[in-house]
Amino acid sequence: MAEIVTMGEIMLRLSPPEHQRFIQATSFDINYGGSEGNIAVCLSNYGHNVGYITKLPKNEIGECVIATLQKYGVDCSAITRGGNRLGIYFLENGSSVRPSSVIYDRAGSSMAESTVDDFDFETTLKDIKWFHTSGITPALNKKVAEATKKAMIIAKKNGAIISFDLNYRAKLWIKDIDEKQRLIADMMQYVDICFGNARDAALVLGYKDENFDFINGDYSICVNEENMQKIIKKYNFKYLVSSLRESISASDNYYSAVVATKEDVYIGKKFLVHITDRVGSGDAFAAGFIHGLITGKSKEEALNFAIASSAIKHTIPGDLNFTTIEEVEKLSDSNGEGRVVR
Repeated sequence: MAEIVTMGEIMLRLSPPEHQRFIQATSFDINYGGSEGNIAVCLSNYGHNVGYITKLPKNEIGECVIATLQKYGVDCSAITRGGNRLGIYFLENGSSVRPSSVIYDRAGSSMAESTVDDFDFETTLKDIKWFHTSGITPALNKKVAEATKKAMIIAKKNGAIISFDLNYRAKLWIKDIDEKQRLIADMMQYVDICFGNARDAALVLGYKDENFDFINGDYSICVNEENMQKIIKKYNFKYLVSSLRESISASDNYYSAVVATKEDVYIGKKFLVHITDRVGSGDAFAAGFIHGLITGKSKEEALNFAIASSAIKHTIPGDLNFTTIEEVEKLSDSNGEGRVVR
């Protein structure tokens, strides 16, 4: 029986090999990934019983996705089958001064065409300890948003902790912006732990503060103590958690994170990471924080574990984080100093 369940869309990723540009490519490397699926695999690698909710086409590509998830120990019994296709995204991995580029081909995917009636949430979410989803899933469309909210309501009724990664994806926010913000903001009443910051909240939840421009202003105002705690108090989160990234180039970043409560803000350790593949690093971070809390770590210990989890993911090609608790703890116990900001 799964103790943790995640819900979202998993996609086929096609990437030119060896940091080639799309125009150079004569072949593509294949991976499968999606935020909540990535988190499920990472948590399974950390020793948890994890289930995953999605909808996949009933064809060989759908079977490939299930085989990939099962290979890494994810319970796929709640995956429903049907629809026409698996969503695809094309990733051109950046290097040095050239940033990465993504092209989506996800319209009409099985998950995007799903409805609340496709899922047996009462059975799947019975007796779970933790439910996780993200802003990507309800941003697909209103019907998927309704299914996401239903899952959150049932998980909360059953006593589960609920975490939610705001996960803004600009290409999902071309139209119906006000409606999507309203729908997702309404879901925040069920959320205990939110991954994001003031900029994410402004984009995904429609959050506003007359004193700050979170979308166009300096990023530092989005993660400072005052604004993180304002968001916590507005939405009544227990924790608001955000990565802190200083970009030197597409290949090298300083990486840290911050966790806020209503009482204080803690900034974790900082690492210089050389990037092999940045995709999935935020999911490795979220999985690390979830693992930390569910195993009884303090919020500070959980944050530093999450930072190390993400730092290692930057070195691994593909969406999934193939690392162990021992590797993460060794890095977490090494370089960098955390500090409390009161």
